[in-house]
Amino acid sequence: MMNYGYQQYKTQSVETMTKGEMLILLYDEINKRLLRARTYFEKGDIDLFEADVQRAIDIVNYLIESLDRKYPISNDLYRLYDFMTFELMRLKSGRNLDLIDDITPLVKDLSESFREADRLTKKDPSVGAGIGGGTTSVTFGVG
Repeated sequence: MMNYGYQQYKTQSVETMTKGEMLILLYDEINKRLLRARTYFEKGDIDLFEADVQRAIDIVNYLIESLDRKYPISNDLYRLYDFMTFELMRLKSGRNLDLIDDITPLVKDLSESFREADRLTKKDPSVGAGIGGGTTSVTFGVG
């Protein structure tokens, strides 16, 4: 019963987020999944390692799908997300943990950039035009 209330709270929280808050949450979730993937790999749990890397890939694919292509920055973000997807696929198949060290700073930089953009958008709503089109429906999975 308590789990239902928590799930309902999470759903409501996600549905009331701004586009910037949603992007920040997604970037934070990618970082969390990569940290967990590293831990699982080091413990020898390859199935959970691959599941977390796949979840990070799924989130990046969601970010790609949510781009509003009428804004020039969307093309730059598309290329960046495409690169991230490629590197995550390499991580999953090659199990090279150095790739986590290459991807994580990129994701953190994006998170900080959008955190600042969200802050500016709250001051002036016209600033954030195009930073996150599409729907805000996403499932993070358990954990």
